[in-house]
Amino acid sequence: MVGNGKHKWKISFHRPSSNSKMDPKQPSKDFICPVSGSLMFDPVVVSSGQTFERVSVQVCRDIGYSPMLEDGSRPDFTTVIQNLAIRSTILNWCQSSGTELPRAPDYRSVERIVRAAMAEDGHSGSEFGVSERELLKGVADKPPVIFSHAATELGHRVNHFYSTSSEEPVTIAASPATPLPLTTRPACFSSPCSSSEIVENESQTLNPDSSTPEEEQYLAKLMSPQVFEQEEAVVSLRNLTRIREDLRVSLCNTRILSAIRPLISSKYATVQTNAIALLVNLSLAKRNKVQIVRSGFVPHLIDVLRGGVSESQEHAAGALFSLALEEENQMAIGVMGALAPLMYSLRSENERTRQDSALALYHTTLIQSNRVKLVKLGAVPTLLAMTRAANSASRVLLILCNLALCTEGKSAMLDGNAVECLVGLLRKGEVESEATRENCVAALWALSQGGMRFKGLAKEARAGEVLREIVETGSERAREKAKRILQMLRGREDEAAAEDFDGILDSGVGVSRSRHRVAGTRSLYGPNSTTF
Repeated sequence: MVGNGKHKWKISFHRPSSNSKMDPKQPSKDFICPVSGSLMFDPVVVSSGQTFERVSVQVCRDIGYSPMLEDGSRPDFTTVIQNLAIRSTILNWCQSSGTELPRAPDYRSVERIVRAAMAEDGHSGSEFGVSERELLKGVADKPPVIFSHAATELGHRVNHFYSTSSEEPVTIAASPATPLPLTTRPACFSSPCSSSEIVENESQTLNPDSSTPEEEQYLAKLMSPQVFEQEEAVVSLRNLTRIREDLRVSLCNTRILSAIRPLISSKYATVQTNAIALLVNLSLAKRNKVQIVRSGFVPHLIDVLRGGVSESQEHAAGALFSLALEEENQMAIGVMGALAPLMYSLRSENERTRQDSALALYHTTLIQSNRVKLVKLGAVPTLLAMTRAANSASRVLLILCNLALCTEGKSAMLDGNAVECLVGLLRKGEVESEATRENCVAALWALSQGGMRFKGLAKEARAGEVLREIVETGSERAREKAKRILQMLRGREDEAAAEDFDGILDSGVGVSRSRHRVAGTRSLYGPNSTTF
């Protein structure tokens, strides 16, 4: 895929000598793109941690080449995040040193530099860009994806297949690490009404195949200093994108997004709310999700979560959830600081805000780095305390299942009496649905992996009694995980229970709970629980 490693990536640019390293006229090495060798105009951080000029990353991705850097490593260009800190530092240095501000590099010029380096690196390149090669490979190797419904979905619906039209929600199949399939539309999204009268006039004014006079009119209104014109434009576009899926793609372009972005910070609640709702509609198209994040909307959505009106916060949570469905966005959303505001929004009085915030956290914590960040924020005690709330327990347990997959999360959960808490919920029958019960068992299963400490805590909480009941009466998914936990605990149980374990594991038939003493439960939540 990359070069043969015989040659290092060589870029020529002036470096400060030992005698002139403090010269304010000399740019820092950190200001220079390792690919183009020039002062960065739009610096971005890539997945492997280095900072490059955005155009340089785009050229390398299009060509399918990863250069060898000075330390012998090759960068990972899978994900890019705008590096606002280094950009601000570069601009400040230019002003203080009297240096001309950097300009956006020409794509073709950078491409020539990259291709010259490829030849030196012994890499022949490809006539296809990365995305083109993946498409060709996908046609040959990957079957069509079928989105199916599962009976344990968070919001119970009739068991049938969902279409991908805007009239129905879509569900995604569960991966091995996913306790439940999740809806892929935020709760704040409104399906179009059966009547087309709501947007009849607007839908006739915008056609994705037409020229752009109508788009220019909308742009003029979005950028107008008159608040009533801004409101008129965002309301109209919100209605259009709610009912017409084709416009979600055609309207998600650089000019429209640039005009919408400042309106999300508008001090006028109506403008702000409708602008964010419009963004939610645009984000429903999969191809738009990465573009929206790269256009700088996440910090504005975070600000709304922190201090917007209730309805704006609802749509902001929905937008972050929708954007977090795209794997390439998940790390970026965490890096930009969305985890703490989303945790705070779990306490919102608005049910939809709570729901979409929880699902946004679930998807962002599919990334290891975000799990660690959330644990360091002190989220585990709060999440454990929130499992007592019947209306949010299932979604909170999904987040806990993800956190239990990392060492820091597992340790924090065990320290926070998570085993006793989860066993207590199952023993008391406080779960509101079979889905919650499954998630509770799944969290216990995640905690049981890779350590002896869980066994001692489970024995102290008398988890065996509860798990036997799950094996007898639970769903197939819950029974399977309960059996595995019991098998793992078998060496720690007394000999009198061994035969019952054998019967459970061999036949799947549970034993009567009346044969075992039920332990009294202690308080599940201490007085020092952290709140957000």
